[in-house]
Order: sequence, then structure tokens, then C-alpha cells
Amino acid sequence: MSLSAWLPGSRLGRLIILLNLLGLVILVAGALVLNEYRRGLIIARQDSLTTQGELIANIIDRAATVGEPEPAMDPQYASEILQMLSNPRTQRARLFDSQGQLIADSYTVADRVEWKVLPPARPASDPNAFKLDLPQSKPTEPVSVARKSLQAEVARAQQGEHQAGLRVGEDGERVVSVSIPIQHVQAVLGVLTLEASDVDQIIARERRNLVPFILIAAAVFLLSSVMLNRLIAQPVRRLSRAADSVRLSRARAISLPDIAKRDDELGDLTRSLEAMTQSLSERMDAIEAFAADVAHEIRNPLTSLRSAVETLELVKDPSARDRLLGILQQDVQRLDRLVTDISNASRLDAELSRDSPKVMDLARLLSEVASLYHATAMPGAVDVRFVAIEAMEPVLVSGREGPLGQVFRNLIDNARSFSPHGGEVRVAVSQARGQAIATVEDDGPGIPAENLETVFDRFYTSRPKGAAFGGNSGLGLSIARQITAAHGGTIRAENRLRPDGSVAGARFTVVLPAVRG
Repeated sequence: MSLSAWLPGSRLGRLIILLNLLGLVILVAGALVLNEYRRGLIIARQDSLTTQGELIANIIDRAATVGEPEPAMDPQYASEILQMLSNPRTQRARLFDSQGQLIADSYTVADRVEWKVLPPARPASDPNAFKLDLPQSKPTEPVSVARKSLQAEVARAQQGEHQAGLRVGEDGERVVSVSIPIQHVQAVLGVLTLEASDVDQIIARERRNLVPFILIAAAVFLLSSVMLNRLIAQPVRRLSRAADSVRLSRARAISLPDIAKRDDELGDLTRSLEAMTQSLSERMDAIEAFAADVAHEIRNPLTSLRSAVETLELVKDPSARDRLLGILQQDVQRLDRLVTDISNASRLDAELSRDSPKVMDLARLLSEVASLYHATAMPGAVDVRFVAIEAMEPVLVSGREGPLGQVFRNLIDNARSFSPHGGEVRVAVSQARGQAIATVEDDGPGIPAENLETVFDRFYTSRPKGAAFGGNSGLGLSIARQITAAHGGTIRAENRLRPDGSVAGARFTVVLPAVRG
């Protein structure tokens, strides 16, 4: 099973968790290992003392027991046996009678001298320089506690049970202690106590052994901190600086290819920011180009208007003045159409982002749009007809009804402007292979083969002879393609051909992803 299955979440999140847990695992493992080592040493020491104590107790029982039928222990002989068998350099052996009174102590038998390091000498001028620190007449509290603990252990051993454990010695150090009853048949003649005072030394060694684990854990924590700083903090700082550079207009887009190559969340974030800023840069370029095109398109009718107005005062012929007034009227209509289409184009992105897509019947939408044109058509004008198929099922698409309606209104307006007087524009819809296909056909002169794609460029116009001047702004088809692309569809233009190969008119086809009902 992969690591992501055990630790669900992000790649960086798993890395942070693992790096932080690694040091903790090392410390816990070291503590557990040393704890087991300490416990094993203490148990081994207790077993060793128990074995040795049982041997000494058996020898004392066999050699120093006198009296029948009531046995008793010979204190003198038992003390000599203790002196021969005990090792005062590594342990302390004490022998108690059946009443709990001390008979022999290996430290006393071996003439062991308790010593400690003297304090530094005092100067002669010190009034206390020649005073001796006399021992206290009463035992201190640690000594008293140690003696009570020993008495309690001996008392339990007098009940005939072996005792083993840790307790505090008279010098304040912890000792491993075992107390073994000396029994003759069922009678307890005394108690043998063996102590080993090297427990603190063992613990000190354990602590020294724990130092490598602590150093390794500290190194892991330090390494993880450096790695997190290098892998997260520094790249995030670079992203922040790049974003500030874009904000302050020193750059058009964020470009951090070394971070974008990473296969983690920071790489995803960097790629997303690069794509976002690149899209914003392209949008800014498009806005600049759009503004330049708008200025160019508006300048032409304004220039024509200014020329006609300047000439109007100089023309005295009524017919010439009427022609100039007609030109002025056409330029005003052209400006009005330009301003309207420019306004629609500038609001297009906001309208597309404002409404969320909904499932809608494309056949119903086209039928309603065509019916509206048909109902408002003037006598002799170009008619718009929806070509319905009998028993036609709903053609469902996911989209925004307002913008999609604008697509087909722009196509119909374009078709009407190029259709002959009294002609007809036909609108149809079908469904095939998971796609909704809508067509708008006219009976006009068609589109030059070299312009089948350029007709969708912004401000492109190509008027046939006799077409109304200013009737097209060149933005309608561009807006239609932009809306269609935003809905995941395509739009294309082609010419309808007669059997003899001549052009019968133009056809615009809109293809959108269909939705299953």
C-alpha cells in the first residue's frame, strides 16, 4: 500500500507530518530501548543477588544452625561465614536474627571506611577555620527513611518470603536489594539482606547512552526545519515577491519554472498562478487591441461626419444638401450601431461570469427567437423561419439563455443584412453523437472562400453591393464566437452550393455539447 493511502492529504502535508514524527519516533524508540535495558539490568542484578543470597543462606542454615528440636542460629559462626562468602567491594551483606536485630554487616566485618571528598581549606583569617564539623547526633531524614524501608523489607522476609526490589540506601542512592529468609525446615532463623548500590551508576550510563538519540533527534528536527524552510518558506516568499512584481506592474506574468516543475502543492500553485497571470496578460493585450480597434472604427464615421458638416454650409444645391444629410444620417446610425455592439462586447465577460449555466432546450430557444423576428417583420422584409422536425425531442444543452440567445440573434441579423429583399433566413437544430447542432442559413451572395474564417475577426465587414451602409459593426460574429467558445462549443461558416456549383447562400453552424435528459 502506498504512503498516500496511509496518510491521506496533500504531499507537503505528509512531508511535514513525517519529518516532525521522525524525531519523536527516534526519542521514543531510544527511551523504550534504554528503559528495557535498564529494566533488564536491574532484573539481572536482582537475580544475581538472589542466587548468591540463597547460596549463602543455605550454607548458614547447614553450618551455623544449632539446637534440636528447636533450632537456632549461631551468630558468631554465621558472621564468619558471611565474611568468607560476601564481597563488600560490589555489594553490602547484612545478617539479621529472627527478631530483626542486626548480627553482622559486611561493611563492618571488612573494616570498610566511609569516605567523602573534603571541602576546600578555609583561610587562616576565617574564625571558623579550626572548627570541626562534628557528626550529627541524630540520623538525618534520608537515613531514617532508609532504615525504616530496610526494617519493613526484613519484616516481610521474616514471614518466609523472598523479597527483591529497589529502595533508597542510607547514603541517598537507590540500591537493588534482596532479603532472603534463613529457614531450617519451617522455622525462620534469620534474614540475609544483600544490596548493590550501583543502580545510580547504571542509570547514569543509560542517560549517557540516551545522548546519541537526543543528538540524532535534534539533528532530525534541525534538518526538517531547514528542509521545510527550503521547500516551503523560500518558494512561498518567491511567489509573494513575484506577485508583488505583477501588482506593481513591473511584470506582466509570474514565471518561476524551477518551482513549477515540482510535483507537489507548491508546484500546482505556481502553475496555476503562472496560468492566471498569463491569462490576465493576454486579457490586457486583448483589451489594448480592442481599444485600438474601437478608436480606429469610431474615427472613420467621425471623420465622415466632420467632413459632411463642414461641407454642408458651403453647398447651396438642395439635392446636394439632401445627399450630405443622408450621409450624416448613415454615419450617425453607424456610430449608434458601433457604440451598441462595443457596449455588448465589453459587458460580455461580466455577463458570462454572472450567471451559472443551466440545462435548457436549444430547440425551444431557437423557436422563440425565430418567432419574434417573424412577428415583428415589416412587409417585404427578410423573413426568419424555424425549420421544425416532426416528433422532435428536446435538444438539451448546458448554458446561459441570455448569451446563447445573443449568439443566434447576431447570426440572424448578419444573415438578414446580406439576404436579398423579400428573402428568407432559416434556423434549424438537430442532435448527433452527443452534440447539439444549430444552423442559420440565408440566400445571400455567400462568403468569399478566403474570408470563411476572417469573418469572425473583430470589426471585419464585407458588404455586398446595395447593402445598407453602417448596418454592420463587424463585432456581431466575433461576439458570437466568443460566447460559443465560453460554452465549450464551436462555430464555423460555409457556403451553400447549388447543383451547378454556384453559391446559393451562407450557412453558419454552431456546435454545442449536448446534455442527456
